[in-house]
Amino acid sequence: MSLHPRRRLRGAAVLAAGVVVGLALAACSSSGGSSGGSTSAGGAAGGSAALDAALSKGGELTYWTWTPSAKAQVAAFEQAYPNVKVNLVDTGGAGDNNTKLQNAIKAGSGAPDVVQVEYQSLLQFVLPKDLVDLTKYGFGDLKSKYSASTWGAVTGANGIWGLPQDSGPMALFYNKTVFDKYGLTVPKTWDDYIAEAKKLHAADPTKFFVNDTGDAGMTTSLIWQAGGRPFKSDGEKVSINLQDPGSKKFADMWNQLNEGGLLGNIPGWSDQWFKALGDGTIATLVTGGWMPGVFEASVPAGKGQWRVAPMPTFGSDTATAENGGSTEVVVKQSKNPELAAAFLRWLNSDPASVKVFLASGGFPATTADLESADFQGKADDYFGGQQVNKVIVDSSKNVGTGWQYLPWQSYANSIFSDTVGKAFLNKSDINEGLKAWQDQNVTYGKAQGFTVTAG
Repeated sequence: MSLHPRRRLRGAAVLAAGVVVGLALAACSSSGGSSGGSTSAGGAAGGSAALDAALSKGGELTYWTWTPSAKAQVAAFEQAYPNVKVNLVDTGGAGDNNTKLQNAIKAGSGAPDVVQVEYQSLLQFVLPKDLVDLTKYGFGDLKSKYSASTWGAVTGANGIWGLPQDSGPMALFYNKTVFDKYGLTVPKTWDDYIAEAKKLHAADPTKFFVNDTGDAGMTTSLIWQAGGRPFKSDGEKVSINLQDPGSKKFADMWNQLNEGGLLGNIPGWSDQWFKALGDGTIATLVTGGWMPGVFEASVPAGKGQWRVAPMPTFGSDTATAENGGSTEVVVKQSKNPELAAAFLRWLNSDPASVKVFLASGGFPATTADLESADFQGKADDYFGGQQVNKVIVDSSKNVGTGWQYLPWQSYANSIFSDTVGKAFLNKSDINEGLKAWQDQNVTYGKAQGFTVTAG
């Protein structure tokens, strides 16, 4: 994922209290229409030729991001296009980034030209029309460069709003040292996973097969894998059903771990959490394909101990899901949108930029890299020489289709701890927490001007 290993707290994207994501909804186009088409180079705004001309002319841009590769990417871009100056601002993480961006948009000034946004947060800036639709610059012609799931994440509402930076197909990360010591078997299904969790905790109650204090991103990803599609958005019309069959399938499975006291309760992304990954207190982690870079940067004690396996499945169903991932977008406040779009095009499609991104541990969204024998065959010393990329690429081929986030997903995640999180805290039924989360989101969505139906 587009994580900043030093400061990013998963699921902590809390927006300022004054955020109103429903602005201009009446004028918003339906998100049901795909924007996979393209505009020719001679399109309304000059297409890609306008971007090439902007690069030749040059100018100055501001770029907000939290990806660790940004400094090296900007340096490479400025070397290739010396007429362009990019002012890089490290926003530290998605939560701070979103709040700062929303405040600048509301104020009418101070926003960057280009900014990183998580896929799950994109709609909250698209629907109020705060971003530039990149269709007119020929971005539709780039569709074939990206995996289907990530292209789908940046399109909708009859527009193309960014280019995928990375992807997060999910896999099982496990501590081989712990597995060998306690005679554990790498689980293929979630039933296997629960059985091994019981075995480890019975052998050593100080160790946990899995740690989860109630993470919104983890929950929605597992619902996604289980076939749940609880959120459906069509412009200002939104439906929420966190008791659909897939949501219940996830909750009933995860309840066996939660109610059974088998979940570790170390706050995710804390120093204690990283330490627990390094000393074997936490034995597995099911998360996105961006995690190897985080392990290498933040869990040095785990080097040589961890391995990667396919994500456990619900029975014979081979479906996987995504967890995390980001795009870059052009903000409407930009005084030079052509130059901003040209920089964005280079940033997430030029092989020189993608190469820098991969070198910093990023997991690609570009099909050329996902299919590359060199990428898939790379032996990773941290993971005992394992070819971890191949495992994660295989997961990307089975990501379930049709997933949607709420138009206010960042806000939804910010209230997760007050709803579903209570079920984790009390080791009680997660289904009841999901119902409470649904109720609060229905109320919030209606207050923002959406037409929201439940169930």
